[in-house]
Amino acid sequence: MTYTDARPLRSPVRATPATAVIASVVLVELSSGITQGFLSPLLRGLTDTLGVTAADLNWISVANLLASVAFTPVLSRMGDLHGHRRVLRWNLLIVLLGSLLVGLSRDFGTLLAGQILQGAFAGFFPLLVGILRNRSRGADGTGGDAEAESRRGISVMVAALVAGMSFGLVASGFVARTVDSPTAALWVPAVATSLALALTWRLLPESDHRPGGRVDWAGGILLCLGLTAVMLGLGLGGTPGWEWTSARTLGCLAGGVLVTALWVRVELRTAEPMIDVRMFRRRGVVAVSLVTLTFTFCMFGLMVANAVFMGTSRAEQGYGLGLDPFAIALATLPNLLALSLGALLAPAVARAVTDRLTLVAGSLLMAAGYATVQSFHDDQALFLAGTAVAGLGTGFLQHSTRTLAVECVPRDRTSVGSGINELLINIGGSLGAAAVLTVFAAHTPAGRTLPGLSAYTVSWTVCILVSLAGAAVALLYRTPKADAVAEEGR
Repeated sequence: MTYTDARPLRSPVRATPATAVIASVVLVELSSGITQGFLSPLLRGLTDTLGVTAADLNWISVANLLASVAFTPVLSRMGDLHGHRRVLRWNLLIVLLGSLLVGLSRDFGTLLAGQILQGAFAGFFPLLVGILRNRSRGADGTGGDAEAESRRGISVMVAALVAGMSFGLVASGFVARTVDSPTAALWVPAVATSLALALTWRLLPESDHRPGGRVDWAGGILLCLGLTAVMLGLGLGGTPGWEWTSARTLGCLAGGVLVTALWVRVELRTAEPMIDVRMFRRRGVVAVSLVTLTFTFCMFGLMVANAVFMGTSRAEQGYGLGLDPFAIALATLPNLLALSLGALLAPAVARAVTDRLTLVAGSLLMAAGYATVQSFHDDQALFLAGTAVAGLGTGFLQHSTRTLAVECVPRDRTSVGSGINELLINIGGSLGAAAVLTVFAAHTPAGRTLPGLSAYTVSWTVCILVSLAGAAVALLYRTPKADAVAEEGR
């Protein structure tokens, strides 16, 4: 495999202090976390404010994640071609526009439209990785301890992302509790994104290194169409008018699979593909990719389910924790704090027990956490302890999969390598959200907005099994040799 020849590597155009770069990266990831986390405490209330069912709310996750599927490969590739900082600025503007739409939402359609544009936040991580990796290499393009510095940088980014999610939860829950307007908290991400854009506009450095080439628009469009069709079939399957044997459901699923297969063929014949599918011939890439799909399936799949469960009154529905929005925010913190701790500990754990065993441990911790949640959902303390255990495992996997995805590609494809992982995160999350949507729709009685308890127990069981599958797949991972990656880049 060959890539388009790049111009010689040079140092960044403008020297920027390391502390300013790290601070800027943290600010952007904080805004990303706030945008991703602010909505959870509000979900139970939105069923009444917007007149939708709990099953419908899963479309928020599906729409947001599918948009991320479309944005991620395009933004990642454009960052490598046209400059990471330049593309990041436009990326922030897109997210800001979506956040303004969310803030103005008074109906479900407008909220979904805003969430689609907010899905561009998936481009933040690969673009920031490109900036960090550019900075960490030396003049010869290697850097004495570049990989270690890159790993530390990714660890800080994941921790900042989770901190942002935590802050977003608390901020939106606090606004919902103290402000009379039921939609006031929807403005939280607009404020966060505006601050990130204003404060980092000049601080982040740009690199004059350009690998050359173009954006594979045909591949991007085919991938988006194929995955969207599959997600529609999975998400609506089993609902009225979308029975599993109906023509529209089968048409979406079969059509999506065929378009995705066509995308693979097109990418194999394209000189500069959006996603180089040949990389998936390598055992390590496949193992990391499958682990990414499994942990994000559970992480995003249960995001709406657990939030609605915590906000449901046991006196009214026979289950739930009966928490208000601010209490939901606080109750979600154990999971997020444990996730952040796991991301920070992951580099040391990997050095001690290898990357492969870190992946296995993360998946097993998630399975144990979900099993605790399922077994003790009537006990608030044990329920939250279970989410914390799952969060610790998720933190291991958040860091490890993102790091390994970057290290297996040449430096001039840094953003693309990270972007592929972000794409898989969104695909896994979309599959999880669609699966939970299907389960919720099947267990929601006609005329009701909330499902029965069985919708949650089935969802938790599915996530236990998926996490165990992730642990089995992780055993297949082998550390790639540095010279093999370098040879692939020539």
